[in-house]
Amino acid sequence: MVSARWSSSSDGAVLSVVTRRLDGNIPRGRAHVLPTRGIRRRRGRSSGVLIHRADVAARHTSVVPDTARLPLSRWRLLPRRLVQFALLELACCAFAIAIFVGLAASALIWKYTNPPIARYDALLIYVIVVQIAFVALKQETWRELGVICAFHLIGLALEVFKVHTGSWAYPDAGVVRVGGVPVFSGFMYASVGSYICQAFRRLDLHVGGFRWWPVSLLAVAAYLNFFTHHVIVDLRWFIAAGFLIALWGSAVHFTVGGDRYWMPTTVAFILIGGFLWLAENLATALSAWRYPNQADGWHLVHAGKFGSWALLISLSFVLVAAVKAKEGTLYGRGLPRVTRRRLRIAET
Repeated sequence: MVSARWSSSSDGAVLSVVTRRLDGNIPRGRAHVLPTRGIRRRRGRSSGVLIHRADVAARHTSVVPDTARLPLSRWRLLPRRLVQFALLELACCAFAIAIFVGLAASALIWKYTNPPIARYDALLIYVIVVQIAFVALKQETWRELGVICAFHLIGLALEVFKVHTGSWAYPDAGVVRVGGVPVFSGFMYASVGSYICQAFRRLDLHVGGFRWWPVSLLAVAAYLNFFTHHVIVDLRWFIAAGFLIALWGSAVHFTVGGDRYWMPTTVAFILIGGFLWLAENLATALSAWRYPNQADGWHLVHAGKFGSWALLISLSFVLVAAVKAKEGTLYGRGLPRVTRRRLRIAET
């Protein structure tokens, strides 16, 4: 795929062309088309080479300069961009959607019939098949599968502790359990990691101003606080304040409809946490698990879980970012996808 952007200079108009592969949309290089000097192509940090303008003039004559759109035309594009963004987000949530399909189907089947296998065990088989299909169909790479499995184990450990303390319970039958927790539950955490992996690929994410050590330490602290707040003071608000400081100035750059946009990284965490809270309400309605106040019937999940998910997503993001950080340079010739340096849209 090829994208381009016009800019002005003392030598005249310059067309900046970015080439990308289709399998992951990873930038492979940039080329500046000059009016008379040809194209100067840059690959990583190597020296540029000149390519004659005539060789690519026909290829890029149909590209509309990005700066040619008037501000009003940008607003007119808003409904279309929102629809495109929603469709991309749904594609990123493919693994989570598959899990919800399984939860809904199993809730109906076990309500009206009596299958020879326990519901949670059937769900475990189902999600394993879905995970294998995602890798086989190249919806996820082996590197991504590794980080998703790591988040599966992290989530399962949290589940075992929380079920033991009575924070929630799994009411349906299932033989394959660890510490009283059905193993399939770990895949619900893995679906969060899958979403972030898909978002990096489908939205061509680049994160700038990402302070690795502070954010990583805060992510670990947020995870440990889910255990320690049962015995010591709850530190979630202090940790949340730490995230606001550590992520100050950090931004997520993404592509929708061929245009680059950005939002603060903290806003991205909050939005994901909000949607996870909605997903949690749907999952409990489908009897995936049950909170103590839902013992006599379904009730809305406490709003405090919104903040919990916003904090927990940080650990998933750090794990995925660790894999994606150098992807542009190790597996391509573009920019690193996650960097300490703040990025401008023209650089991504």
